[in-house]
Amino acid sequence: MGNSWACFTPKGVTFTKKPSKRLPNSSSTKRTKKKDEKLEFDDALIHQQALAAAFLFHQHQQNGSLPLNLNRSASVVYPSTAAPKKLPKSSSIRQRSRTDHSPIQPLQLVNKDLNIDGLETIHFVLVHGGGFGAWCWYKTITLLEESGYRVDAVDLAGSGIHTFDANSIASLAQYVKPLTDMLEKLGDGEKVILVGHDFGGACISYVMELFPSKISKAIFIAAAMLSSGQSSLDMFSLQTGSNDLMQQAQIFLYTNGKDQPPTAIDLDKDLVKEFLFNQSPAKDVALSLVSMRPIPFAPVIEKLSLSDVNYGSVRRFYIGTHEDCAIPVALQENMLKTNAPEQVFWLKGSDHAPFFSRPQSLHKILVEISQISPKQA
Repeated sequence: MGNSWACFTPKGVTFTKKPSKRLPNSSSTKRTKKKDEKLEFDDALIHQQALAAAFLFHQHQQNGSLPLNLNRSASVVYPSTAAPKKLPKSSSIRQRSRTDHSPIQPLQLVNKDLNIDGLETIHFVLVHGGGFGAWCWYKTITLLEESGYRVDAVDLAGSGIHTFDANSIASLAQYVKPLTDMLEKLGDGEKVILVGHDFGGACISYVMELFPSKISKAIFIAAAMLSSGQSSLDMFSLQTGSNDLMQQAQIFLYTNGKDQPPTAIDLDKDLVKEFLFNQSPAKDVALSLVSMRPIPFAPVIEKLSLSDVNYGSVRRFYIGTHEDCAIPVALQENMLKTNAPEQVFWLKGSDHAPFFSRPQSLHKILVEISQISPKQA
């Protein structure tokens, strides 16, 4: 399934040449050795920081020093009050879009003429994909909040820091309960923009059927956008044989015994980088590798029951990912043909995790969708 999280180079190393009687190639060998040592140090530093960030975040949540509604900002990644050390630049070969790599503060470009007054809602609710958690949205949360929006991100059952065991989840209703609990608490007439990534698409479809009047717009990001009577497994089975990497990355867990159906799906950490994060920065890959959890199996095989009256009344938008190895473009296009949304946006150069690989471009599209006027009755 589309779910879970290569290397940093130093900015530049200056060497001073001195007369030497060594062989002509010795200085080159010395430079190469020093660069290799620096790269190894950078990789170790990135991984240590990701481990520390995940550990400190879990500690803060357990101690009650983070808000229970999981409204998160960049401070989640660096919970201490001290400013984080500047990380080395990524040597990723990905070609960033101009908005993702601009000398001008990107938010100045997006927010220059942004006016959120008078919008139907400025409240985003972000729903992660299988194996991920609310933590994966840290860049998106920061960008949206700095643009004046209200943002909530939930940990679905058995995900992120939610204490439930993914192997014990027996239904989609149980899996999405943290989300349904949040929507039930909304005030009368209050609406949200619901955003789902990956398997989170099936999750938001489920709640769109339950709470259509509370959802202004639904945005599917490289997500399972299913038809009624279809399960996520049904959708992914359409690419069986065409995505060997997906099949190789999946590890089925059988806590009830091998003679019973799987209880969860884990992902091979050695393959997940190529599978999910082929365009993402190393620091985000490292964070993901220490934070991802197994995906409960029962919700994946559960078929949705969606009606035109409820689910069909919510405006749907789809954001596609061009460099996605988890949900290839062909599969995304098939979903769009069979269950067409109101509008489709494509993120060029994005892997399956655009909140990591194309955060600025993703933010720009989310803002654009929020600005689309309500349909006239």
